[in-house]
Amino acid sequence: MRLSAFLAVALLVACAGKPLAPDWQADAKGALDASVDDYLKGHTLASASEFRTARAATTSTGRADYVAQVELVRCAARVASLDVDDCPGYTALASDATPEQRAYADYLYGRWQGLNAALLPEQHRPVVASGQVGGVADPLSRLVAAGAAFQAGRITPEGIAQAIDTASNQGWRRPLLAWLGVQAKRAEAAGDTQEVERIRRRIALASGQG
Repeated sequence: MRLSAFLAVALLVACAGKPLAPDWQADAKGALDASVDDYLKGHTLASASEFRTARAATTSTGRADYVAQVELVRCAARVASLDVDDCPGYTALASDATPEQRAYADYLYGRWQGLNAALLPEQHRPVVASGQVGGVADPLSRLVAAGAAFQAGRITPEGIAQAIDTASNQGWRRPLLAWLGVQAKRAEAAGDTQEVERIRRRIALASGQG
């Protein structure tokens, strides 16, 4: 599972040449990575179980900012899949979050007005200025950027197509179906019945109905 340095929760990664990290770090990172991967593949129950393991390992530190980071990773995966709530796990901890975490939460949920992009992970900073997601190299980060742009009302047809291609290439069923749904609605609004039927066939195939 590939996450940016910010989303990978750097605090959970042991550094080479230094004393071994506490067990909770490896436990939390392994479970969190597995949770996100299963979520994107559409394995909801497995994802939820793995997330509980990751969160429990992190809460053992008593550090609200550490737990907030884990919550933000989960919320980022949801935004990438257009499965958006108000990120309640993070919201409950927001008063003790870092400025970078608060900026990232605003980015995820489309609150870009007045956002200090310098506080974001580097690859997301240009997205705020341009709304373009194609320059984001990491596949998951690209989907997160697309979801954030969608929330901000800044997504373009090209961005939607890039999100679809990214999810398809990675075999991530959940975001693929979500973004195909967006594309289908746009085709319907444009009165392009042939395109609507093509997208519906693809949705049926990705859903295991084709």
